[in-house]
Amino acid sequence: MTLLESINGPRDLDALSQAELAELAQEIRGFLVTNVSATGGHLGPNLGVVELTLALHRVFDSPQDPIVFDTGHQSYVHKLLTGRQDFTTLRQEGGLAGYPDRGESEHDVVESSHASSSLSWADGISRAYAMTGQDDRTVVVVVGDGAMTGGMTWEAANNIAGDPDRRVVIVVNDNGRSYAPTVGGLARQLHNLKADVQQGVDAVRTDRRYEELLTTVKDGLKNAGPIGQAAYRGLHGMKVGLKDVVVPHGLFADLGMKYVGPVDGHDQEALEQALRNAKNFGGPVIVHAITEKGHGYPPALADEADMFHAVGTINPETGQPMKASSGRSWTAVFGDEIAAIADHREDIVGVTGAMLIPVGLQKMQAAHPDRVVDVGIAEQHALTMAAGMAFGGLHPVVALYATFINRGFDQLLMDVALHKAGVTVVLDRSGVTGPDGPSHHGMWDLALLQIVPGLHLAAPRDEPSLVEQLREAVAVDNAPTVIRYPKGNVGPEIPAVQRLDDGVDVLLRTGTGQEVPDHDRDVLLVSVGSMAPICLETAQRLEAHGVTSTVVDPRWVLPVPSSLAELAARHRIVVVVEDGVRSGGIGSLVRQSLRDAGVDTALNEVGLPTEFLTHASRDQILQRVGLTAQRIAQDTLASVLGTKVPYARPVEDSAETHNHVR
Repeated sequence: MTLLESINGPRDLDALSQAELAELAQEIRGFLVTNVSATGGHLGPNLGVVELTLALHRVFDSPQDPIVFDTGHQSYVHKLLTGRQDFTTLRQEGGLAGYPDRGESEHDVVESSHASSSLSWADGISRAYAMTGQDDRTVVVVVGDGAMTGGMTWEAANNIAGDPDRRVVIVVNDNGRSYAPTVGGLARQLHNLKADVQQGVDAVRTDRRYEELLTTVKDGLKNAGPIGQAAYRGLHGMKVGLKDVVVPHGLFADLGMKYVGPVDGHDQEALEQALRNAKNFGGPVIVHAITEKGHGYPPALADEADMFHAVGTINPETGQPMKASSGRSWTAVFGDEIAAIADHREDIVGVTGAMLIPVGLQKMQAAHPDRVVDVGIAEQHALTMAAGMAFGGLHPVVALYATFINRGFDQLLMDVALHKAGVTVVLDRSGVTGPDGPSHHGMWDLALLQIVPGLHLAAPRDEPSLVEQLREAVAVDNAPTVIRYPKGNVGPEIPAVQRLDDGVDVLLRTGTGQEVPDHDRDVLLVSVGSMAPICLETAQRLEAHGVTSTVVDPRWVLPVPSSLAELAARHRIVVVVEDGVRSGGIGSLVRQSLRDAGVDTALNEVGLPTEFLTHASRDQILQRVGLTAQRIAQDTLASVLGTKVPYARPVEDSAETHNHVR
């Protein structure tokens, strides 16, 4: 039995010697490389926190002392040490989640994988413990230096620091990177702190007797009249000056929190001593640990882009992908096109939130380094900054994962849309993303954005439409525009058989011939973006049962094109297919537009349920929720036959409605 196999829970670590811990760390790294290579996942971040996670579980008593992982992609080692060592189906349906999951273990606290929220969780948990008399419990936060570029982190830190008796230990896992190297003034400050490790000084400063002595001297001098007060001011100024020379930690001290470090994040004994000092202090303490992303695995260390932040299936010996990509990704298409647009328009500026490469802006940055801005993990700031850029005469293109537009919704609504700012937002990984689970699906954007006044939203179906619609989007200078597309590779080109006057593309008409009028067809299938292949297959399945249909792609789904109402009036039923939540989605908006136009054609909204969808492959999730051509065709056929709500209009009424509209 290996050492790792003997660990069934955190307390099994207590009896291990330092030599055994070093052996265990090596075993864990080997385990991670072998298993994550086979399934894909977040490899680099977890290789970097092996010793840190061992130290956390030796010093603190989880779950009595809850450990909150910010983002959570660095929690694989935590899973291994808390009894979860079957990684054979990591991030696959029915297997371990790629992030903390309360359903897996009592040791997991926060499931959301959105960054910068951990300190707010810690503030709330520690307040609850203080108010309920649970003074023997310490809340531990593991936050990456990248997540500290997010505003929520500092809002929470301000509140935590306001209570000197709050038992909160904040571990800053400083590897100089989030997805890519951490940017901004905070990154420079943290870099400046990476000087000599001052363990001895930290041990004194986190001793309660030191605090009590300082308080006694301070109060004595301040109460000793003018001379004593003058002496206090002089000594206090000298103390601050000396402290910044000996331990340069003013960034954190200004918040009113104790600072420990920097400490070598791969030195087991040093980590444990620093964490023990912090725990014994009994108040808010920041422990600054310097780690190396991808530590111990040469292929990760050689990857300058993101040090194997997230990988697919790879050869564990070389780190090379097991199979080459079979096509171009949506991200690559966007990256090439925005770079080409920027070559010809000097007002185009790219904006990203700590994800330059994942969203495809690296090519534009290489060509125009002064016109790509990485704001860190700060989506709210990015959008309001973009509004300011538009006011100043630029056209910013803000590229985000679709799941993260949720975080900047207020700024998009009140700063961009209200001010009619010419800002383009590009939402990568929209719809169902698959293995990363509930907090990474980009399934909320259509329902959220359809309520923003004046917003234009495009959903391209293939590479040519993405290129075309991106150019259309950046041509709008008096309103926000949004382009959304899914994760993965672009499929084959889907040409239109006709483009209507308002830009709607007709993709297919089934029946006796293309020349047959729309009013002689049964079903109008409205495809939103990447749902085009499913809608086309649905139409073919319906045709096999004698049901005729028209498949259209609105291209710009917001605002709803007027031709959809005219088309709907000429069909017996409308089916809107989207990869967002159907509650309040595009289907609901199309229904409203039909009613406003006086069209009473039945409409069925087909989309995702309003649920948090657990991790699995994209195809498995679509199958699970019924977003497949087979299921849509079955339900639509039942509606046409009058056996399922909504009922299609009777055949004899269709011609009358058409004649009335005409």
